[in-house]
Amino acid sequence: MTPWHRATLALTLLAIDPDSFAGLIVRARVSPVRDAFLRTSQKIPMPHVKLHPNMTAQVLDDEIDLSSTLKASTLIMQKGLLNRDPSLFILPMAERADPYLTARLSQTLDAGNGHAFLALDEGVEDETLPNSLSDRAAFWISLDGLALADFEPVTLPDNLVQLTKDARHVDIPDEVPEQLVTLAVNLGIPSLRAPTYAMRAAQAHAALHQRKVITAEDLSIAVDLVFAHRATRLPETQDEQPKQPQNETRQNEDDTLSIPQDLLLDAVKAALPADVLEKLASDTKRKGTTGNGAGAKQNGNRRGRPLPARAGSKANTARVDLIATLRAAIPYQTIRREAQPQRTGPIIHPGDLRRKRYQTLSDRLLIFTVDASGSAAMARLAEAKGAVEMLLSEAYARRDHVALISFRGLDAEVLLPPTRSLVQTKRRLAALPGGGGTPLASGLTAALSLAETASHKGMSATIVLLTDGRANIALDGQANRTQAGDDAQTIARNILSAGVDALVIDTTIRPERSLKQLADMMHANYIALPRADAKRVSAAVTASLAS
Repeated sequence: MTPWHRATLALTLLAIDPDSFAGLIVRARVSPVRDAFLRTSQKIPMPHVKLHPNMTAQVLDDEIDLSSTLKASTLIMQKGLLNRDPSLFILPMAERADPYLTARLSQTLDAGNGHAFLALDEGVEDETLPNSLSDRAAFWISLDGLALADFEPVTLPDNLVQLTKDARHVDIPDEVPEQLVTLAVNLGIPSLRAPTYAMRAAQAHAALHQRKVITAEDLSIAVDLVFAHRATRLPETQDEQPKQPQNETRQNEDDTLSIPQDLLLDAVKAALPADVLEKLASDTKRKGTTGNGAGAKQNGNRRGRPLPARAGSKANTARVDLIATLRAAIPYQTIRREAQPQRTGPIIHPGDLRRKRYQTLSDRLLIFTVDASGSAAMARLAEAKGAVEMLLSEAYARRDHVALISFRGLDAEVLLPPTRSLVQTKRRLAALPGGGGTPLASGLTAALSLAETASHKGMSATIVLLTDGRANIALDGQANRTQAGDDAQTIARNILSAGVDALVIDTTIRPERSLKQLADMMHANYIALPRADAKRVSAAVTASLAS
């Protein structure tokens, strides 16, 4: 089955029973092929409603029609986008969907009112759809790599209403539900929706081909469309068990159809994306980690993207949202007029006040704290220089600033204040001094001070420490290895208390245990990169910050 045929088949099954399948995820960037697929989806005979990933509650939910209410002096409500007749919701840039939109759309789908959604996944690298949406979509297809030459005109069946009825009356062999659940468990699929979607997909495919009972072909296509993208592992094959020929099905004593388990597994393997297992394993490894990276969300009351207004007292310095305040007061006007008949106009109480809120994306500051001591200093400084320049090339897209601190001899020096300027960075990095002792505590102190200053300016700072960890200069300037280690640990605890994210890169040939302990004290990511070059340092920093 070609990718285009697979995509159009999933769309056809969704058109047969939108309420049962809930949704379809389309992995594709903007392209003529995706446009052609969307034109085909317009043939599904139900209203199409286009959503935006950042829609607010005022648009999605039922709200007071303020102008009509004030004009008619009676409460008049206007329907939200999600409160309407069964519709197909089109969600572009679904990987960026706001949590509120995700929750409300999921709630609407769970209500079973006949709605369905078509999510367009345009993400790059690790960007993925929210789990609540991906779990509720029965099908996932990819149009990446397809050209217009692969496009073939598609015509949806004319008798979709009849096919919906027929699909729900297709017989399911007794062993099929158990087989689907077992296969889902073996593939590491935790959701109970998957086996249900697979059974319904098999029924719809059978009805599409005018069959009254599910066949092996129906079930194979169902697990292809429903299980393949959800799999997190492949079950171990058991060579000692005889395999049933794939072109045969067997009959049990009750003359009911039984589908060979190997046939279903082969169908999943055939459709399994090449890198899906690697990505899922990577996601599992990073699960539970936190980051304060580029685009960290911060709430404010002056600027940024508007958020739904919230109740606030007069002491609140945020501006009053007049429209939201009137909406909150209108339902109580009848009662208040009866209590105060002498009043004219809307009667506003302090509890009705709604304050404006905004959301901004903070800038991130990467503070490279580089060990410039010893005979290998020039090599490490060259690595830092290359890594900083590589990361700066991405700074504009990721809103990153970069600073550079060098520590050697008796103290640390800020060689490069926070900047996005690649030209200025190259000038400052042109000649970096090296040699002398290792005042690790001084370097961490300078980094912490810079991070706190950046925090006061609304930036999210991350300290990137590049060192071999052999501290031998204490904070008082004395050459005392024991005291130097204790001072470094004290500053590390201060960094943790300040809530500053950190990344420790160990450049020794053999990982330094004391440096690993220092990273643990800061709750920092620890990466051992012996003889790391600039490319590896940059890749390690990028991968760590992305988690």
